[in-house]
Amino acid sequence: MRKSFKLENLDCANCAAKMEAGINELPGVNKASISFMTSKLMIDADAADEEALAAIVDAAQAVCTSYEKDCRIVR
Repeated sequence: MRKSFKLENLDCANCAAKMEAGINELPGVNKASISFMTSKLMIDADAADEEALAAIVDAAQAVCTSYEKDCRIVR
């Protein structure tokens, strides 16, 4: 399943790169990419349904806030 999300309060390109690397290491994530210029997160994951994808997005949110405490994934 592939889905795109808006990132709010993404302030640092270096942090975005670290977030992307961290999200790519999460179980179930095939590929994640963050565009700092557009503040978008694209996740391609092995999620069979929306509930499984929600768990991956929750884990991705934890990665994001570890680098920028105010950064939020908008669903």
